[in-house]
Amino acid sequence: MGNSFSNLAAFQSLHIVMLGLDSAGKTTVLYRLKFNEFVNTVPTIGFNTERIRLGGAGASRGISCHFWDVGGQEKLRPLWKPYSRCTDGIVYVVDSVDAERLEEARTELHKITRFSENQGTPLLVIANKQDLPRALDVGEIERQLALAELSPSTPYHVQPACAIIGEGLDEGMDKLYEMIVKRRKSLKQKKKRQ
Repeated sequence: MGNSFSNLAAFQSLHIVMLGLDSAGKTTVLYRLKFNEFVNTVPTIGFNTERIRLGGAGASRGISCHFWDVGGQEKLRPLWKPYSRCTDGIVYVVDSVDAERLEEARTELHKITRFSENQGTPLLVIANKQDLPRALDVGEIERQLALAELSPSTPYHVQPACAIIGEGLDEGMDKLYEMIVKRRKSLKQKKKRQ
């Protein structure tokens, strides 16, 4: 089954920004996608960037992405706005076990999605650490992050995952890619009408 944007994707990397509070697992997700193995990481001071050709079996297979993994400590969050401007997609990683910080995660997520440059940008929420006891399920994560309150123009998907073993990441990237393709088609049709 071919991708409608496969020719485009062969020549152009998608720009994806990865955000979330500190210790949510953003860098573990990044390096699991890059190397398909667990890489022990340290807290990100600033950002990590990688060009990754996605390797799942679904729609995103072979798609080239330029990922920006921006640190989640409170003092680094002002960097989120410039890194997320004009991005093709946002990956927001949450720690499914850390229920005490979900309100803070919700506040930061809503801030970043309200910026005018991010209106309509596809959002993939990675509900990480699903392998641990007391991990909240996807429905509860969606409720606590108040995703239904996002702008109606912002498509989103919540993906349960375990970044350490890679479970759920390929499926999440497939969903993000599908949302990006749908958005691009819509923008292209809108331009034709003008």
